[in-house]
Amino acid sequence: MNVDMLIEENNRKRELLTPENEKYYDDMLIYIRLQWRLSEQQSEEVLMEILDHLLQGQEEGKTAKDMFGHNPKAFADEIIEQLPNEKKREIIPFYARIIGNIVSWSLIIRGILHLILSQFIEVNSEINLFQMAMSFLAITCFVSFSIWFILRLVHNSLFKENRNIKLLTIKAGFVGAAGMAVVLLVAKFTPEIGPSYNLPWQVSLIAGAILWLILFVEKKR
Repeated sequence: MNVDMLIEENNRKRELLTPENEKYYDDMLIYIRLQWRLSEQQSEEVLMEILDHLLQGQEEGKTAKDMFGHNPKAFADEIIEQLPNEKKREIIPFYARIIGNIVSWSLIIRGILHLILSQFIEVNSEINLFQMAMSFLAITCFVSFSIWFILRLVHNSLFKENRNIKLLTIKAGFVGAAGMAVVLLVAKFTPEIGPSYNLPWQVSLIAGAILWLILFVEKKR
């Protein structure tokens, strides 16, 4: 089975776990999946093997702690040490898709905003290449940092009995709001340097939609 099929099967089988076993396994699953350097295919295969073994033990009245010990993090670390790293040729397309998605959604959002605003005010459809590059750089940094920060929050909350979900949500929301403010400030105060070109909202919306569709089809392949 490929990665998508393994994840889908994993989601289905996890519903059969008891609440106690599900919490134990879910923490371990997230902890392993957050190790981006590891081979995704082999990580999902190992997670499926652990889940099948856990379900079998559950039928015999055993708990996850009975089978894998009272320290799931240590057990997960042992598994991680045995898993190979992801190949570079598979990592590069992953980051390329992230950048592509940022560009596509930026174009789509710009097109929608210009369409809405043009119904009420006159909108300047010209874009300055330098301003656009700086805004794109700011958005990329914001998205990258936000993803890293949220994953770090999740990582640090694993294997803890009492998690303060509300506090984690507040922290994530604060970082998101602060990052968006920085992006808006960069877009507002970056000077126009170099050439500017006309980019109507129709072109922006269509180009963004086509790029998103290409990335979506490529991901499904």
